[in-house]
Amino acid sequence: MKNFDDFPIRVASIDIGSNAIRFLACEFMSASRYRVLESERVPVRMGHNTFISGELSDETQAAAISALKSFRRSVKRLKIGNYRAVATSAVRESVNGASFVRRVKREAGIDIEIITGSEEARLVYVAIKRKIPFGSRKWLIVNLGGGSVEVCLANNSGIIWNQTHTMGAVRLYEELASGGKEPSQFRRLISEYISTIKLPKMDKIDKLGGFIATGGNIEDLAKMAKTPTDEAGTSIMRKSTLRSMISLLSKFTYEERIKKLDLRKDKADVILPAALLYEKFADLAGASRIVVPYVGTREGIAYDIVDNVTSHTAHLLEKEKQISAVAVEIGRRYQFDEPHGLHVAELALSIFDQIKDIVNPEANDRNILLAAGILHDIGAFISYKGHHKHSLYLISQAEIPGLNAREVMMAANMARYHRKSEPSIRHEYFARLTPGEQTRVIRLSSILRIADALDREHTQNVRRVLVSLESPNLLLTLEADSDTQLEEWAIRNKGRLFEKTFGLNVIIRNSSFNKECLV
Repeated sequence: MKNFDDFPIRVASIDIGSNAIRFLACEFMSASRYRVLESERVPVRMGHNTFISGELSDETQAAAISALKSFRRSVKRLKIGNYRAVATSAVRESVNGASFVRRVKREAGIDIEIITGSEEARLVYVAIKRKIPFGSRKWLIVNLGGGSVEVCLANNSGIIWNQTHTMGAVRLYEELASGGKEPSQFRRLISEYISTIKLPKMDKIDKLGGFIATGGNIEDLAKMAKTPTDEAGTSIMRKSTLRSMISLLSKFTYEERIKKLDLRKDKADVILPAALLYEKFADLAGASRIVVPYVGTREGIAYDIVDNVTSHTAHLLEKEKQISAVAVEIGRRYQFDEPHGLHVAELALSIFDQIKDIVNPEANDRNILLAAGILHDIGAFISYKGHHKHSLYLISQAEIPGLNAREVMMAANMARYHRKSEPSIRHEYFARLTPGEQTRVIRLSSILRIADALDREHTQNVRRVLVSLESPNLLLTLEADSDTQLEEWAIRNKGRLFEKTFGLNVIIRNSSFNKECLV
């Protein structure tokens, strides 16, 4: 871990998007100030035909690998020790995305991480936060790429709510163009697409702080409109100006946009559907102005790397806070028992922290347990009977910034096993996990079952649990407001998975009443 005195730090980011591959190499003088060493955008359209055919073509893969080899040479030449390469919707959704990642590793020597839409939203938020003072109000952030659009509500504390929709600029253009639609028809069709998006209900006094739009298309639109930038390098475009740009673009053909508006070939076709999407989101937000910060995923990656390297503990706490906030918002959507969910998560993390040596956790296990603890009961929204199975499905469909798709699936499985039957390879969702992931789920589920038992009546009677290992026993000392007979009974039923997993007998002591119970 580095300290402030270890600056400058050189980092690089690679964003493999659906319309282009972007590279940024920079040198940070402090945690928030950097100079660009190299910046490049290679117009490899990963989404070309991918969203229709379902796979990356050989030609597209070859072009991408050529660009990535060049970036790898730059990383080496600039002596950059920390870099991160991510791929978004085109690679994420293609049937051969995983084989492409392996091929890149083999031929270009670059490790690619396929990220979820929620992780992309988190990285964009990390970059925006450096430029825009959010304050306590919620802001709508729309990050429009080639294959998807990430929509989130955020304030100074982090992302509160987010959704990813498969309606990126490239995807929309190719779907609409393949159907022979004229530009004049785009507005109606895009209105139909976006009509499915709903923002969470907010109190009248809880007005949006503003509407922030990111992505190459909104930046090009702001430049076309000659929108001035402030000292921070941010533009504010009026919605009326955006509508003027839409009218202008609609008058020209693809070739005319290139010649008369000086647009790049890979932007001239997709900029109109993108502009229409931004307009509709502005309408949805009730915003008359659009804030354009001129930052995106690759800047967010760079900031994220530096935060992790220089302030690792603070970075982990920020990530935990982000996961907790989104999980609570998801829980509220399903009218969950919030005090119970938060308390079970707190107890589970406390037990986890005290027995790390025997759990032997892997990276992010603690955050997976946090999400599962908060959300384990949300399935009761559908039906209390079998609610653990309903929780499994609801969580598996959720997007939680800070957890990737595999980790969300692990959290979903853990919620499924917080009660009733124990993990089994006969269960469909558990069988989808790798053997290593199954082992992690078993270990963490055994902790979650104990934590849930300690709040059996949803009254938060057990305030605190102290854990000590006295082999072959694990002693749980409970600090409670009243007798813990019901909690002890619950642990007798739910503690068996822990005993089988770790080979320890669970013994409970209520420190308030000086009573011991052997599970």
